[in-house]
Amino acid sequence: MRSCSDSICSRKPSVYLLKPGSIKRDEHGAILDASSSVALIVGSGQRIVVDSGRPGDEGAILISLAKLNIKPQDVDIILNTHSHSDHCGNNHLFSGAMTKVVRDGDLIAPDVLVMASPGHSPDSISIVVKNEFTVVMAGDALPTFGNFQKKLPPALHTDLALAKASMSRIIEIADIVVPGHDLPFSLQKEAYLPHPLQGCLQND
Repeated sequence: MRSCSDSICSRKPSVYLLKPGSIKRDEHGAILDASSSVALIVGSGQRIVVDSGRPGDEGAILISLAKLNIKPQDVDIILNTHSHSDHCGNNHLFSGAMTKVVRDGDLIAPDVLVMASPGHSPDSISIVVKNEFTVVMAGDALPTFGNFQKKLPPALHTDLALAKASMSRIIEIADIVVPGHDLPFSLQKEAYLPHPLQGCLQND
């Protein structure tokens, strides 16, 4: 893991983790609390936020943005991996941003594209950033590292076959996954990234 200087990060889009996702379950597996990962893509003069967490996550997001010398109003685009409230609860923070409704294959910026990943919900998408490696912000199409390790699709889904296919597609193309409710991880190393909040995400 290394921090990105402006000169490094300007060559290709870079992905920063603003806030890790989390999920808490009771002893029967029922979800007690969930909040999505929040990521920032910087490249080609664009600042793109992917998911915005749940209400109450504002403080953590603002602290991470301040460390990058970015104000919320400087964000250009918001992309939500799906419309559940734990993924779009702070869209209001980014008053200057356009909230885009996108489709499979849409190019948001150079080397930043949309991949449909339905199954958890019919509208689920993932955001793919192609750099020296490929980072996929998967939302709940691949919600935790444990889902990857066990090759299990999300427990909450509207279509199991689509959920399995979407997760397989993400695993096939990604070097790094930013899951919906866990810390980023490397697929090649099958391990969490070290210190993901200290700079842009690298597959070191």
